[in-house]
This record gives sequence, C-alpha cells and structure tokens, in this order.
Amino acid sequence: MTATDPALTALAQGWCALSLLHGKIETRIERALQSGHGLSAREYSLLDVLSRQHSGPGGHLQMKQVADAVVLSQSATTRLVTRLEDRGLLTRYLCDTDRRGIYTDVTEAGLTLLAEARPTNASALRAALDDASENPELAPLVRAVEELKVAV
Repeated sequence: MTATDPALTALAQGWCALSLLHGKIETRIERALQSGHGLSAREYSLLDVLSRQHSGPGGHLQMKQVADAVVLSQSATTRLVTRLEDRGLLTRYLCDTDRRGIYTDVTEAGLTLLAEARPTNASALRAALDDASENPELAPLVRAVEELKVAV
C-alpha cells in the first residue's frame, strides 16, 4: 500500500470527517454549557458519569473507570474532580472495603446544576447535528449518530 492508495485515502477522509463532526459538536456544546451554566463540556460529562453511580454491586466507579468514561487521563480526571470538588459539586470519600480506594459522588448542588444543564446539552447537541446534516460530507455521520443505540 502506498500513501496514494484509494482505500487509505478514503479511510483518512472518513476519519477527517468524523473528527470535524466531533469538533463541531464539542464546540457548540462547550459554548452553550459555559454561557448557560458555567460548566465546560468535560465538567458536564464528569458530573453526568458520576451521577449514574449506584450503591449496588459495582455501582461506584474507581478513578480509572471514571477517566475511561470521560476519555481523559487519570491525572487530568483527578484535577477535574478537584476543581469540581472545590466548587462544591463533588465530594470524595474512602471506600469502606478498601482504604486505598477513593470514590467520588455528586453533591446535591452538583445534581441540581446537572439537571439544569441537561436540556442545554441536549439542545446544543441537536443544533450541532442539525447544522452538520446540511454538509454532504457529514450528513452520513449524523445519520449514523442518530441511529446509534447504546446500552446505558
């Protein structure tokens, strides 16, 4: 295969289109969340992931699991948790069964902010997808996102 191989070129173009769509969505959501709620898209994502924890078996996430869920390194996730904890949106505590483990929960203030921000996030996502669907290169990706069914 060479750099001008049509299969590689098509693959690279597809990746560029996907990256472009992601960037457009993230930018739209970031602006909406920052202006409406003082949250970054990463902060929103972290609050959302942590709000889905439960007290049943496997219900609390370890920091590595949280980092994987929000697509950040463990150190970046820890810094993000610290920022949100400083704002009173999260709280950390030691695991009862493993003193090395630290869990993070969303506070009432964090849950309230998240509930207020969810419609903003959804609206910004919908608007970004609607705009992107007007671009012939992005329209197939928008359809794929809309048709994607993910178990939550």
